[in-house]
Amino acid sequence: MKRIFLMVLDSVGIGEMPDAKNYGDEGSNTLKACAGSVHYSMPNLERLGIGAIDGVRDWYPEKGKYAAGYSGAVGRLAEASMGKDTTTGHWEIAGLISETPMPLFPHGFPKELLEEFEKRTGRGILCNRPYSGTDAIRDFGEEHMKTGALIVYTSADSVFQVAAHEAVVPVEELYEICETARELCAGPYGVGRVIARPFEGTPGNFRRTERRHDFSLVPPGDTMMDVLLAHGKDVLAVGKINDIFAGKGIGEFVRTSGNADGIDKTIEYMKREFEGLCFINLVDYDMLYGHRNDVDGYAKALSYFDRRIPQLLALLGKEDILMITADHGCDPSTVSTDHSREYVPLVMAGNPVKAGANIGTRNTFADIGATILDYFGLKGKISGESFLKKIM
Repeated sequence: MKRIFLMVLDSVGIGEMPDAKNYGDEGSNTLKACAGSVHYSMPNLERLGIGAIDGVRDWYPEKGKYAAGYSGAVGRLAEASMGKDTTTGHWEIAGLISETPMPLFPHGFPKELLEEFEKRTGRGILCNRPYSGTDAIRDFGEEHMKTGALIVYTSADSVFQVAAHEAVVPVEELYEICETARELCAGPYGVGRVIARPFEGTPGNFRRTERRHDFSLVPPGDTMMDVLLAHGKDVLAVGKINDIFAGKGIGEFVRTSGNADGIDKTIEYMKREFEGLCFINLVDYDMLYGHRNDVDGYAKALSYFDRRIPQLLALLGKEDILMITADHGCDPSTVSTDHSREYVPLVMAGNPVKAGANIGTRNTFADIGATILDYFGLKGKISGESFLKKIM
């Protein structure tokens, strides 16, 4: 019984890509920023080989200590797609490269789009410009509560975000509103995600709740998950994976309330018998720490994940592989609060994995999807080249 557990540590990049300057991300290195915190401690990932990855070994603490003799297999992957957002990164991991970037709205959404949105929802609009989510509810939350108008904002990513107080707009209504936005955000307005951002509290003490929900574009082509399902394999999704792929290629899914819950839900799946893929996203790094420039918080979250690794390894069967990677960067030490164009790490473990293997730097995240299909003896019309022989 073969199983692969593919775990995406959302935004844990490992250094700027050569084209980072085109995105305003020169100098970004999410992992390095966190490694400088006194709260950073990753002994388990170090034993698996994260310090031996291309680029990382040049600066990693105790330089050279983990460059040999590690127990896992490692590599570094470049993003071939145009962009640096969550949807684009995950789609590429699954074998779908986005050659055209998703639309951005640095000056807010156009009048004709919002007029139709107001007409369909019966509610006014506040904000309509790139904004921090926590700042948006701080600055517009009170007016929203008085008028019922929706707080609509975007960011440097391809997103249409709608914030509403749960006492003013019930969560189910907010979801319906976002489904309307998803219908309208097509063609030239086709953002990667429409995001429902419910919040609660009183002026001066607002806080976002855990009932966020993402409404993504449907992937325009098949991914590794579609191929797996077509051949009778299981595809289980943990966290926001189902949302990112709009349910396409997903056999079963469970949502989570944060990283700890995501790891717990993964462990529940590890204790079950199935053959196929369990695809996991741990979002806290990006949502709670990267976007808020909280280096210490980010480092603590990484250290917490590292402490849970022995539990994951202990539940791997003799044909199971654990893959740990990321979808983009979000350096918490830079002035920017947005995603950063970075390489991502790949750390692999399990009985089939050759200790000390290093696949170097790969040209695309899609090599992960191609390798996963190769492990199950399958071929599909997805991008990427398998590196399976290098790690077995």
